Amino acid sequence: MGKTITYKPEKGFSLNDIEELLYGGKKLRLPAKAIQKVDYCYSFLKDFSEEKIIYGINTGFGPMAQYRVDDDCRRQLQYNIIRSHSTGAGKPLEPLYVKASMIARLSTFLQGYSGVHASLVNLITEFINRDIYPYIPEHGSVGASGDLVQLAHIALTLIGEGEVFYKGKLTPTAEVMKAEKLKPFEIYIREGLSVTNGTSVMTGIGIVNLIYARRLMEWAIIASVMMNEIAASYDDMMSPILNGTKRHSGQLAVARRMCEWAQDNRTMKKREIEMYHKHTEKIFKHKVQAYYSLRCVPQILGPVYDELENAEKVLIDELNSACDNPIVDPQTKYVYHGGNFHGDYVSFEMDKLKIAVTKMTMLAERQLNYLCHNRINDNILPPFLNLGVLGLNYGLQAAQFTATSTTAECQTLSNPMYVHSIPNNNDNQDIVSMGTNSSLMARTVIENGFQVMSIHFMALVQAVDYLKIQKNMSKKTYAIYDEIRSFFPIFADDTPKYKDIERMNNYLTTKNLYKNESA
Repeated sequence: MGKTITYKPEKGFSLNDIEELLYGGKKLRLPAKAIQKVDYCYSFLKDFSEEKIIYGINTGFGPMAQYRVDDDCRRQLQYNIIRSHSTGAGKPLEPLYVKASMIARLSTFLQGYSGVHASLVNLITEFINRDIYPYIPEHGSVGASGDLVQLAHIALTLIGEGEVFYKGKLTPTAEVMKAEKLKPFEIYIREGLSVTNGTSVMTGIGIVNLIYARRLMEWAIIASVMMNEIAASYDDMMSPILNGTKRHSGQLAVARRMCEWAQDNRTMKKREIEMYHKHTEKIFKHKVQAYYSLRCVPQILGPVYDELENAEKVLIDELNSACDNPIVDPQTKYVYHGGNFHGDYVSFEMDKLKIAVTKMTMLAERQLNYLCHNRINDNILPPFLNLGVLGLNYGLQAAQFTATSTTAECQTLSNPMYVHSIPNNNDNQDIVSMGTNSSLMARTVIENGFQVMSIHFMALVQAVDYLKIQKNMSKKTYAIYDEIRSFFPIFADDTPKYKDIERMNNYLTTKNLYKNESA
């Protein structure tokens, strides 16, 4: 495929493009056609803005828009919004999320509705390709007028001020630009407002969230198949006929994936062999139907799958939209004032995504409880997967505490931000999206989900070893078991497990097994 992703003006960025730029080491190339579109909009605005009152060009910002700004102060006005709004607080956003946010901001400009000079577009592209990551504190956005504060921190570095992460170190931007032979962008008409005004940070974080949530989804499916192998469940719960009687595409997709992962296993039972003939016993030793956390996986994860599909559509639509204000349209030769910076689409979707991931995490926690609780699993496993001496050793007893408490945090964080609006900005922003907060909280929920899933997989492989069912597992689940045992060996003695959880978490987050059924 080569080492370059070429932007396609007629299509915009795809999720695969973003993944290649973020994880695949690809560089971004902008074709002449894309730059021409930006130039065309800039040239129109340059002529159109003469002797007209246009917000953010010759007026103040927000509630200060009622004040006219003199023509000789126009350039200073653009610098002022960047510097005055660089007021973020808290931990810096990790480089991965910053890079995604810069791609999202670049995508807005490439729509050709912002009226910015092409030199700005080229400089952002250089930052993306050279792994120069602006210092962006997490806190500051209410998600209407977009991510004003966080985007201002990006803009601050583009004018050569502030700090960036470069080669792993926080460094003054001016030093990095000098080393890379880059020049800060100049203000032409409204570049200061254009960089700071929009939904790009919440969208960038949201896209990274989606990528990781999809990976976690696949691990939830794999874990569920392994659970049913361990429990020797009846396999008709993932039947395409059974699940086809429910008209939900996500449920069918999950059932199909479970069948693919379970193919050729010899641990799950066939109901037609075990049950569909004459029986004389009054009590069945093996459960006729497994617990819901094993049997109802397609029904539980189906809505999660559907939400991931919807989140992709919303986020990619937002990424390839003009989220600026005003909107400069050279086709109709007009400058439209509105609210495309409002982050409600992203905010609502991130709330739904974090709820979906929390339900996924709850499923993993319940499955882990089945593995740890010998009275629930009918004593097929020792308490807490303890392969040592009961009473003397403790297996994964304390690790379950971590999984339970982390799941509980996910449940609390799943309260929505979308409906939490506090008026501010002299009530100019009287209803806001809180989209960036929603994206950040979803990120935390996803990180928590991987931690719980890490402990769950530690328990799964311990169970496999205790039952000695390796040869009867499906080839695909056995391959996962084998990979995990290469860095997490079987244990009986009590040892600190926090490093093991960290290694498992790294394995799960970096190994991408997700299969998009709609691709």
